[in-house]
Amino acid sequence: MNSMSVNIAGVEIKNPVMTASGTFGSGMEYSEFVDLNRLGAVVTKGVANVPWAGNPTPRVAETYGGMLNAIGLQNPGMDVVIQRDIPFLKKFDTKIIVNVCGKSEEDYCAVVEALSEEEVDLLEINISCPNVKEGGIAFGQDPKAVEAITKQIKKVAKQPVIMKLSPNVTDITEMARAAEAGGADALSLINTITGMKIDVQRRTFALANKTGGLSGPAIKPVALRMVYQTANAVKLPIIGMGGIATAEDALEFILAGATAVSVGTANFFSPTATVDIIDGIREYMVRNKINYIAELTGAVV
Repeated sequence: MNSMSVNIAGVEIKNPVMTASGTFGSGMEYSEFVDLNRLGAVVTKGVANVPWAGNPTPRVAETYGGMLNAIGLQNPGMDVVIQRDIPFLKKFDTKIIVNVCGKSEEDYCAVVEALSEEEVDLLEINISCPNVKEGGIAFGQDPKAVEAITKQIKKVAKQPVIMKLSPNVTDITEMARAAEAGGADALSLINTITGMKIDVQRRTFALANKTGGLSGPAIKPVALRMVYQTANAVKLPIIGMGGIATAEDALEFILAGATAVSVGTANFFSPTATVDIIDGIREYMVRNKINYIAELTGAVV
């Protein structure tokens, strides 16, 4: 017996592999390449209470070992997600996690309340959004703001709440403890690391926004270190992400303390990355006579 099922905040997920928000749409495009029934969960693109246009173009640039994006959380708003994306995902035997973004506490709570009657398994709250009321600093860069927004969301949420942490902080464990104090049910980390690229021929920034979020294999060692630190600082289940492209990458995160993993940038260069990773983890478990994937969580101390 090789059981790959994991439990996150009381939700039983058949395997620990899910998609990272913003890299898989809401599964529609990828369903031509990947059997969504095989995934532990599909995490939607970030959804706000109203449609967001996102940033001016160009918004994506390749970098050594990864990519930069400054999409600006472009999304069609919660009404479209409720009417189109959730019904689509319900056709498949996979858990549904909706990623929520906002520019104020009220924005976040409006989406969370709207989703309370929907058949959604978990909510992932993107606190890397700029808090307009605080002059644009991200919610996730101030521990007091992390705790406060977590508390507000928990008051109105019907589903378990995963807080997605920003790595653009001095001490990730401080933010993790703040989310835990606010009542978070789980954590996911890391979001992208702020980076920049300059086009020397045109002598201008590669992204119209000047800076963007760095993702891909280049950030994996940083993500892994932060997952390990966080797993040792809080008692919450962790979804680890950041540069995962192979089963070995995923297993590193699990050994560091993650209960599950999200695959992001790898979907762009290998559309079947998620199912390849699931197969690779299963092979590892068979080869090493591991009966339950949970035996590996945090096995390195």
